[in-house]
Amino acid sequence: MPDSAYVITGPTSGFGRRTALELAGHGTVVLVGRDAAKLDDVRGSIESGGGKAVPVVCDLADPVGVRRAAAQIIALGLPIAGVLNNAGIFPNRPRANALGWNLAYATNHLGPFMFTETLAPHLEDGTQVVFVVSAVEDPERKAATMSGFRGARYISAEASARGEWVPGGSKLPGADAYATSKQCNLATVLAFARETPRLRFNAIEPGFAPGTNLGRDANLFLRLLSKYVLSPLAPLIKYWTNPGTAARVITRVLTGESDATGVYYDEKGRPMRGSAQVHDPAFNARVVAETRALLKTVPA
Repeated sequence: MPDSAYVITGPTSGFGRRTALELAGHGTVVLVGRDAAKLDDVRGSIESGGGKAVPVVCDLADPVGVRRAAAQIIALGLPIAGVLNNAGIFPNRPRANALGWNLAYATNHLGPFMFTETLAPHLEDGTQVVFVVSAVEDPERKAATMSGFRGARYISAEASARGEWVPGGSKLPGADAYATSKQCNLATVLAFARETPRLRFNAIEPGFAPGTNLGRDANLFLRLLSKYVLSPLAPLIKYWTNPGTAARVITRVLTGESDATGVYYDEKGRPMRGSAQVHDPAFNARVVAETRALLKTVPA
């Protein structure tokens, strides 16, 4: 629908930027990100192509700011047809937000969770809510374990916020925090799909993309190698992709008319399975309950 609006977090680089440009062909794009100048740059690119965009500044690691940004979006009164929780970070050393919470867990899971819960009551029936997740949460995923991951290491929401994970995890810096936060994203999708059937909650694993900004903490040589050598070859390799290819798949899922909910899509837009743990209804319900309890401790 030409008068529809789509909300996207993390639209200034990688998957997010390319997806924002794709979504501009489907309606107004609400751009949610930390950097006002970068948001204006994306808005300029969209508007120069004849599209419409509205920037909303928000740091997903700041729960108070997340509430404020969601309220700002609600106040716009736009006919929201889809919400894409795309923003994510993979820091290679432990960092914390202003509340002392692990930054990766706060940015990747707690912020998107609060953002979605705040928007949900104001979304029309049938609105598509998509989370960009990662198969590295699955300890049985060979491609992930060969890269050094050991699956999600969830203890509880409070432990995750403290940066504590099940022992015996990855030696790859930041891997346990990232995998656990992404498992919590997928758990949220599966639990929300059961709780709120009037909306469509789905997840997508867009594939490993060496051309994104997720590895911004890597050294210069690796960043250049990834962007200019590996990224163009990525679509030819199993489980790999690049921002352009991923953006088309994500946009197809987000704008599709299927009534499917609680579906986990792979890099080609086909249904896939996550870890045995995340698909356990008791587990994903516990993740949601513990997340809600943790976020209730944040002052209004």
